[in-house]
Amino acid sequence: IKKGVVWLFKLLNISYKINMEIVALKTEDSVRLNGIMYNGNNSKRLVISVHGMATNCIKKREEIIGRTLNSIDVDYLTFNNRGHDVICYMKKVLNGKAEKFFGGTAYENFDDCYYDIKSAINYGISNGYKDIFLLGHSLGSTKVVYTYNRLKNNNEEIKNKIKGVLLLSLIDIQSTQKIYLGEKYKSLLEYAKNLEQENKGEQLMPDKSFIYPMSVRVYLKFFKGDSYINFAQYSNNSYEFKELNNIDVPLFMRWGDTNELILQEADKLCSIVKGKIKNTKMDINYIDGADHSYNGKEQVLAEEIKNFIQKI
Repeated sequence: IKKGVVWLFKLLNISYKINMEIVALKTEDSVRLNGIMYNGNNSKRLVISVHGMATNCIKKREEIIGRTLNSIDVDYLTFNNRGHDVICYMKKVLNGKAEKFFGGTAYENFDDCYYDIKSAINYGISNGYKDIFLLGHSLGSTKVVYTYNRLKNNNEEIKNKIKGVLLLSLIDIQSTQKIYLGEKYKSLLEYAKNLEQENKGEQLMPDKSFIYPMSVRVYLKFFKGDSYINFAQYSNNSYEFKELNNIDVPLFMRWGDTNELILQEADKLCSIVKGKIKNTKMDINYIDGADHSYNGKEQVLAEEIKNFIQKI
């Protein structure tokens, strides 16, 4: 019956959605996160998607990737990490009492992405998935690389469940910000450092300091020169990409070439990264006509992701 309904909906060009469910994750530091699972057919393989800044797990691109992977019996979990949207109101339960706090791009603690992604991996393991793939978009890619490295150092058992890493539009956030602000970059950085010394880290930076509202604390996390998460330094010829080279599973990287947040032409960027990455199972390229969010090119992206996973 279900096959007949699906065939009829396709014939009439009516949108339909099947095998999709809301899931609830709980991190080890007691934060609850919501996600959407796109289910295939008794799959033992799971792709976990980590979104970027000022967005969330609900978007057309995620559904298209999920449905495309379901066609080869790979499940797809996209979830809200605690950096979702610009500002969000969250809570954690400690000793039976709820503690409320602000999250979102403006207020998130970047390091907490480790607990968020780990909770999704543990969800997959507890539900019987044998092979897990981590996929990130934009800042989500930064979070995936950070988490993979931290797992490799601290939790080899969980790290070994990860069979592939997929990074969409991993950007050099510091260099991009320097171009965006020009001469204002240094003065705004000093402004933020001064406020930090005055214990005003939760104060929002002035308007147009960044493309989204951002607290002083978060701003310094990304833009202080010694930031330990600044590992996509494409314009630094001497940078060795240690964190990316620590990824010892098949690696997939993509960018767009139209309104993408990169300083180089997309083909040149791919050439730079290929020359630096030592991974023998890498698939690094760009999608012609795609922007930073892959608008209008979602199916092209989904097919390339599907082909990559099928080879593993």
